[in-house]
Amino acid sequence: MQQQTPPPNLPFLKMHGLGNDFVIIDSRGRDAVVTPDLAKAIGDRHCGVGFDQLAEIRSSEAADIDLDFWNSDGSRAGACGNATRCVGRLMLDELGRDEVTIRTERGILIARDMGDEVSVNMGHPQLMWDEVPLSHPVDTEFLPLEGEPVAVGMGNPHAVFFVEDIKAVDVPGWGRKVEFDPLFPQRTNVEFAEIRSRDEIRMRVWERGTGITLACGSGACATAVAASLRGLTDKKVRMEVDGGWLTLEWRDDGVWMTGPTQLVFKAEFDTSFLERV
Repeated sequence: MQQQTPPPNLPFLKMHGLGNDFVIIDSRGRDAVVTPDLAKAIGDRHCGVGFDQLAEIRSSEAADIDLDFWNSDGSRAGACGNATRCVGRLMLDELGRDEVTIRTERGILIARDMGDEVSVNMGHPQLMWDEVPLSHPVDTEFLPLEGEPVAVGMGNPHAVFFVEDIKAVDVPGWGRKVEFDPLFPQRTNVEFAEIRSRDEIRMRVWERGTGITLACGSGACATAVAASLRGLTDKKVRMEVDGGWLTLEWRDDGVWMTGPTQLVFKAEFDTSFLERV
């Protein structure tokens, strides 16, 4: 993937899905412009714009678009479900279709118009230790860590803990510790889930490279899969995250996630800002 100097006054959009917020840059028709330094500068909530993840739209020969993801610390993310839903909404509206295809590191994902919401197939969960990935072979349903989390790959690695009282969980303290555990060579997202019933879960999340976020799409998918594997819920659940509600369903063709999206504003970066990066 080639990268070039950002054009003057680079345009962008700010969107969110349940408070999980994103900067979106459309690079179709040119080389990718996002670099680690640019992503980190834009992600600064005091001196930049601020985001949980940055999504860069690129031209695609295999799908309607390609989509790359960046964390606010300048590192790459392999997947971002809520950003995929947000960009899916943009493409559904732009192309005037009920369904679009989006190629990410997870492969080609399908986004569907559900009226006020957007549904995305996030693909099949990765359940083998080397797929997640982990540093060595272990039982992925009961990791050898305090709390025995479930390891699930959804394009990003996830460690899902089931807790009795989610309000009592030290999310930043526990999340930061697990993110950097040697068991996860690429670090990991960390989810804490309280099971309310066979079809309802309350979840909070610590995202690698970002910290606490109000929602995490791939994390919601991983949590739904983990709960089903443990026999705690059915394969279709409603999930309350800090920012609202998602619907997850683990089907034969992958994990479908459905929820709202919101365009916040359209703007452009000042040339002097880009020159300092």
